[in-house]
Amino acid sequence: MALLKQWRDMAYSETGDKGMLQKLWSDYFEKEKGIYEQLLANPKEVVKGTVKELAEKYEIDLMTMTGFLDGINESLKKENPIEEMEEDTEVSLAFDTEKLYKNMVAAKADWLYNLPQWEDIYDEETRNRLYREQIDSQTFKREGVKIMPNDPCPCGSGKKYKKCCGR
Repeated sequence: MALLKQWRDMAYSETGDKGMLQKLWSDYFEKEKGIYEQLLANPKEVVKGTVKELAEKYEIDLMTMTGFLDGINESLKKENPIEEMEEDTEVSLAFDTEKLYKNMVAAKADWLYNLPQWEDIYDEETRNRLYREQIDSQTFKREGVKIMPNDPCPCGSGKKYKKCCGR
């Protein structure tokens, strides 16, 4: 079975123990943060290797590395073949810094887009611009239609406009 399917079956289990899933994600986010701290410390370095080699390099297990590769894939300059990936598959972590930052914002991963390493990559003004661009790209805007206070919020939250973005 491909690693990605194993990871997703484990991490997104509908029937798994909720406490174990919560611990899995808590541990994952901590390890993910550590990997990003290392990657962002030298953003021009292209990190390559097999899935197993990268797991060893970052001192994490194979499934956590698989989850990391799944998470970063859309931010890479060239996406990895994650659907059929096995432990001996060669992968690259050559990421596009702008895409990565925006994807972290889209994921609402403030523990990642607020890492101090970003300060050496982008100044505060650029980070704010990228943040705003990402948020604006996710916001649904109605053209020419006045939104009434009791209308559903166009952001998609399911709340009334007056209780959400209309405050």
